[in-house]
Amino acid sequence: MTTARPVSSRRSRTRTNGDGTVYQRKDGRWEAAGYVLAPGNTRKRVRVYGTTRKDATTKLTEKIAASNRGLPIAAADSAVSAYLAYWLDGVAVHYLRKNTHTRYAASIRLHLNPGLGTKKLARLTTRDVRTFLDGLRTTCQCCTQERDTNRRSCCAIGHCCGKRLSPLTVTYVHAVLKSALEHAVREDELPRNVARNVKTTTPRPRRFQPLTAAEARQLLQAANGDRLHALHELALRTGLRKGELLGLHWEDLDLSVGTAAIRRSLQRTRTGGLTHLPTKTRASERRIALPTECLHSLKEHRERQDKERETAGSDWNDSGLVFTTPTGWPLDPANLTRRFRSFLNRAGLRRIRFDDLRHSTATLLLEQGVDLVVIKELLGHAHIGVTAGVYAHVRLRLQRQGTALSRADDGNDDPSAVAVVR
Repeated sequence: MTTARPVSSRRSRTRTNGDGTVYQRKDGRWEAAGYVLAPGNTRKRVRVYGTTRKDATTKLTEKIAASNRGLPIAAADSAVSAYLAYWLDGVAVHYLRKNTHTRYAASIRLHLNPGLGTKKLARLTTRDVRTFLDGLRTTCQCCTQERDTNRRSCCAIGHCCGKRLSPLTVTYVHAVLKSALEHAVREDELPRNVARNVKTTTPRPRRFQPLTAAEARQLLQAANGDRLHALHELALRTGLRKGELLGLHWEDLDLSVGTAAIRRSLQRTRTGGLTHLPTKTRASERRIALPTECLHSLKEHRERQDKERETAGSDWNDSGLVFTTPTGWPLDPANLTRRFRSFLNRAGLRRIRFDDLRHSTATLLLEQGVDLVVIKELLGHAHIGVTAGVYAHVRLRLQRQGTALSRADDGNDDPSAVAVVR
């Protein structure tokens, strides 16, 4: 009678086909190698490294798993464009907000791929990056992106408009490249991040001229007869962002207690259209106390919306949003911007951005002597250093004057200070 031979532990640990190989190098590091899907629907052998066997195996497993999902894996000998595509859609997509991902994609499509896309990632040098960024600063974008050919303008007709990228945009493109190359360093594809060796000038912050107390009163008075009176009052008195205002639901408001919970933001994305997204940062998710004036205008706005619901009948879209179109659909942020410009013209006020209402709130509260910590919590800034940095010029001006401008205000008509409820 024969007995079955026991399976040895060595045989049970045999790797299956496709697992790759793992071994320790002479320098003490562990190296793992295996085949993955590469750009062009080909298979390529990649190598990863780690301080331990488990570390190297985990890195290789992640690459093979992504390859099995059909995601091409770019390596150091790939073109920069191939690696940027891998990083954007395989890595950055998991931690970036949708709108940020869209802006990254635009920077890659319009600037990085045309300028550096054909170069090999492993051969990219600091000089390449510096030359590329210098070109962005000095080259007409109409000509570079061939928009002049389609429109028969600019360089196509011999009259260059000289439209160059702003220093802020150049810095943004540089930041996208640094982020991508930093991931390549973490994955041991590159020994160092060559983009970090290129120093760019810090762009000057965009100057804004917030509304004065008199202008704020004029705006609120002009908004009395506007359909979105409550939105303008809420924006000026609380400093909520445009997306936060448009994303407010009635269930977020407690008008009996007088509080509002800021939980989401309404944004237009490239793929999903109008979409509810998380707030800009974790600190932006907050609960604020509403001024008495906002409570009155919100109650009037709810009554107006109930009448619009009756008028629309079956055409009404029950979105639950506070601020909607006359038929209940969400308000598009771009349409609100255009509507705000027309409102300023009718009110006889100088042109400002809608976001400047938020800056006006913070400035007026500072001038009234409200503590910086309260303003930071109200605006939803992640750190008080952000608030202090943005409004440093206001604090310096107040120090020079030695007084607050709130003495020129008569109390009820200017944006009142509000507390943040946690």
